[in-house]
Amino acid sequence: MTTHEASFVRASMVEASPAPVLESGIVSWLRKNLFATPKDTALTIISLLVLAWLVPPAIQWLFLDAAWTGGGRGVCATVEQGGSQPEGWSGACWAFVNAKFGQFLFGRYPIDERWRPALVGILFVLLLVPMLMPKVPYKAFNAVLLLVALPIVATILLPGGWFGLTYVETPLWGGLLVTLVLSFVGIAVSLPLGILLALGRRSDMPVIKMLCTVFIEIVRGIPLITVLFMASVMLPLFLPQGVTFDKFLRALIGVSLFASAYMAEVVRGGLQAIPKGQYEGADSLGLSYWQKMNLIILPQALKLVIPGIVNTFIGLFKDTSLVSIIGMFDLLGIVRLNFSDTNWASAVTPVSGLIFAGFVFWLFCFGMSRYSGFMERVLDRSQR
Repeated sequence: MTTHEASFVRASMVEASPAPVLESGIVSWLRKNLFATPKDTALTIISLLVLAWLVPPAIQWLFLDAAWTGGGRGVCATVEQGGSQPEGWSGACWAFVNAKFGQFLFGRYPIDERWRPALVGILFVLLLVPMLMPKVPYKAFNAVLLLVALPIVATILLPGGWFGLTYVETPLWGGLLVTLVLSFVGIAVSLPLGILLALGRRSDMPVIKMLCTVFIEIVRGIPLITVLFMASVMLPLFLPQGVTFDKFLRALIGVSLFASAYMAEVVRGGLQAIPKGQYEGADSLGLSYWQKMNLIILPQALKLVIPGIVNTFIGLFKDTSLVSIIGMFDLLGIVRLNFSDTNWASAVTPVSGLIFAGFVFWLFCFGMSRYSGFMERVLDRSQR
């Protein structure tokens, strides 16, 4: 090789080669994800056949043959002339959901006073949305408004009895109002209390460790129904005569304590996953115990257990339906309560109501699940 040949430098970049055939686009995606192997191909075909068998009738029942408006069970008992189903068969009775929608949201809360829970709900959304957006500033101020100011406003508006507001007893509350209040309070209380319990269970102080361990093991060993039953029926028996607590408040305390025990074990798993070197490094910097936990350990531990934390939140949200055992009617409870309305008694009314309740529960749970995945990706990018 000559000197001239060795010193040659290309003056322009080589043009990019086209993508290999079937390696990009929809065809490539189908090939990789649905038809990669004979087994995948067979499963894909079977799944498509099952969907073709189930989806069209479901769409027909849910939407095409459904009764959307009306004032009684007559609109749900039969389909309109020209419907595709046999005589006497009807689709979903969304007219029932439409007629009872106010009760599904607020329960038996007085109609003239429903602006109060509606206002609390609007404030909750306005404060929660910026709190969940990572790039929105003033997070500390927003947290104070959401976790301190909003509960005070809700305590004034929802029960009333203050500033000329009509008092509304908690047995009249119901529907989505009860579900969201129980869930929000349970989540807001169980997370910090669960962190404290997890730290206490890993404490070097025997008394603190024993108390936290006993609490966690006892609460985790009994069902939530038992906790609610004890809070509603048994607790008043141990109180002095004339001293009582609101039934809804007792449910709030029971749900929060129950969720905190499970949250404690989730957080403890994250603490145990942190390498020992992180603890030793924090100690070498001369940090106090709480500085070490707040600045070094807990941020890493909580990031590791985001899926477990959200899973506990989702379970708590769905478990609010169990308050029906103490006479409180959440969303599912108020839907079932309206099945007894003779004006809407039909074969499809219960199914329609339960589908509506299930969809609302799924919507909230799916939203929490997607947000947890989003936060995992955001934290992973920030770490990289």
